Amino acid sequence: MLVVALGLAGRPVATAQELPDALRASFDDGVRALRAGKLAEAETAFRIVLEKGGNLAFVHNNLGLVYQQRGRHAEAVAQFQEAIRKDPRYVAPRVALGASQLAVGQVAEATATLERAVKLAPREPLALLHLARAYERAQNWAGAVEQYRALRELAPKEPEYAYRLGKAYLGLAEWSLRELRTLDPGSARLQQALGHNYRVQGRPDQALRALERAARADPSLPEIHLALAQIHLEQKRFADARREIELELALVPESAGARALLARVEAEEHKP
Repeated sequence: MLVVALGLAGRPVATAQELPDALRASFDDGVRALRAGKLAEAETAFRIVLEKGGNLAFVHNNLGLVYQQRGRHAEAVAQFQEAIRKDPRYVAPRVALGASQLAVGQVAEATATLERAVKLAPREPLALLHLARAYERAQNWAGAVEQYRALRELAPKEPEYAYRLGKAYLGLAEWSLRELRTLDPGSARLQQALGHNYRVQGRPDQALRALERAARADPSLPEIHLALAQIHLEQKRFADARREIELELALVPESAGARALLARVEAEEHKP
């Protein structure tokens, strides 16, 4: 006979471990109480099961969930760790353990716990989500992007995952700029990135100055002259736009973007 424990994301999960007949009613009472938010009742029921011989991994996991929801994370951690000790391949307590570790600021421990959970269950959304949050706390933006991309693949129509992925990309971009400033404050790539950010922010004059600094630092880099040309075109400086496009084509003769922009310049120039 199979019994039901609360699993990942609070949904029921079947487990092959069995309880003695005399303990099933108490366990089921605990499950119902936990689902209903009656945490004191759930704690009592699960403790009775453990005290009367139901010393099984999923019982410890459910008692840990009770402690977690009551904000008693140290006790929750102990229960999740016991569940893992009894069944090392049981993913639910690893995910819950990582969440409690994050709640008390143990970011490195949570990251290790959740990385193991994702290895065991690479398509489990809650494991991916908690690991992404752990990476965010650690400022590991590349890791966070990877997890949110995996979540987007699992649920491409979920707007929350799209939002979180965008936020992680923003964090990665900001981290990259800080690294560039540290490694090479005069870098053409730094000025190019700043120029792009200014354009996104609707600050074309600042973007123009940053991109001009980038071009002076390394005139051989592609895309910089193209970006300058786009700004000049937007501001109706057609001769300047054409000059930058010619510089871009000298670097990348096959650039379809530069040729398309040149056609736009010519069309704008001939407007009455």
